[in-house]
Amino acid sequence: MNDFSIDGIILLIGFFLLCGVLMTKLTSRAGVPALVLFMILGMVLGSDISGLIYFSDANLAQTIGIVALIIILFEGGLQTEWKNVRPILGGASVLATVGVILTAAVLAIAAHYVLGLGWLESFLLGSIVGSTDAAAVFSVMSGQNIKPKMSSTLEMESGSNDPMAMFLTIAFIEWLTLPNFDIGNLIMNFFVQMGLGLILGLGFGYLSSVWMNKIKLDASGLYAVLSMGFAIAIYAVTSVVGGSGLLAVYVAGILIGTRELNHSHSIFRFHEGFAWLMQLVMFVILGLLVFPKELANWDLIWKGLVLSFILMFVARPVAVFLCTIFFDYSFKEKLFLSWAGLRGAVPIVLATFPLLAGVPNPYLYFNMIFFIVITSALLQGSTISNVARWLGLEAPPLPKRIHQLELISMDKANAEMLEVEISVNSPFLDQKVQTLGLPKETVISAIIRDGKLVMPTGRTKLQAKDVLYILTAKEQVPKVKLVLADENGFE
Repeated sequence: MNDFSIDGIILLIGFFLLCGVLMTKLTSRAGVPALVLFMILGMVLGSDISGLIYFSDANLAQTIGIVALIIILFEGGLQTEWKNVRPILGGASVLATVGVILTAAVLAIAAHYVLGLGWLESFLLGSIVGSTDAAAVFSVMSGQNIKPKMSSTLEMESGSNDPMAMFLTIAFIEWLTLPNFDIGNLIMNFFVQMGLGLILGLGFGYLSSVWMNKIKLDASGLYAVLSMGFAIAIYAVTSVVGGSGLLAVYVAGILIGTRELNHSHSIFRFHEGFAWLMQLVMFVILGLLVFPKELANWDLIWKGLVLSFILMFVARPVAVFLCTIFFDYSFKEKLFLSWAGLRGAVPIVLATFPLLAGVPNPYLYFNMIFFIVITSALLQGSTISNVARWLGLEAPPLPKRIHQLELISMDKANAEMLEVEISVNSPFLDQKVQTLGLPKETVISAIIRDGKLVMPTGRTKLQAKDVLYILTAKEQVPKVKLVLADENGFE
């Protein structure tokens, strides 16, 4: 970074965050993924345009990227609905493993002839962009009314395919740089990493959820920080013992998300915001690492665009259609999965590996990845909802789930506040409050109707879009949710 005063650096960080938030608002209206503008922001702040920041530290970028992936994958796991994942677990798992290999292989063949690279270098490039990206998928799919089968498949695939892409990238780097490369030993290590990642993710996820419910902290916000600490610790411990830390974090997030947590609302909202920040950081770093002057080369531009289109229209569809042969996906669903294979933060992180490993011409990989990521975000990310509508894969808007609102002295009061929205199809429409069958020690303390406060009595009738605030004892929470299961989809 250039010579800045402390106040100047703070001002730059504030400007950076404000621009990021405003971009999300503008891009949602324009239909362009915010990730693209984050990338452009990084390029503008970089040395080639404004000269405000000079950043070329691949080692620091890789460290930040891995931390960002930990946060993004953990948040993705927390938001994953297990009831939607269970039916598509087989198909998503094959896409996350075999699908990455097939995508990398097809793109490698293209790179060999388009770029004139050797076969090992071509397969290295294919491996770097072989996996779909959790940050991009979670960001773009958020708020979209797409059938749960499709959204769950994409989210499960993108959350669990990073280990395969990382394995392939490291394998081809070692093949290129080590004289005594042993592919058999590397394959064995991969299965060990996957196995340990799955087992430790489940084990640590269960223990973390138990401890978060048992530990008594003075402020509810500390539970969100505690959960983040668990996520980072799960990654670190799993990686130290030889497992896949990224897989462990995602699996732990899924398990924790299915458990009843005393402070789930503050935990989920904290990780949602923090994961958004990590996405912003990763795409700005990509913009900083890319030097526009180097990209102003027609030969580089057309080759990058050719590889991008081959990935989107050939490699990804081939992988999807082959991997889903034995699974229950219709032709239209396969077309949608083919189009929604977004690339983003993961290739950015993996592109730093050749830079640090001394692979010849490492910036070629980075420049190609720039074209692939930006075209994927622009073309695929901005049209996902339209493609889903065209293929008839949209789902009706879902009613809001019960949110747990923490009281200031929750632990001492032994009470919980639940928020429930009555949907237009609710079986409780026009029913009186006294006939809901809520358990003892439970009271509907307030109703928000058309933006106004309604103080309910036993004779108050519920209307569509009423928001109920239900105060109950902690031990009664499961019973309250059971009564309202039909309304909110709880099992």
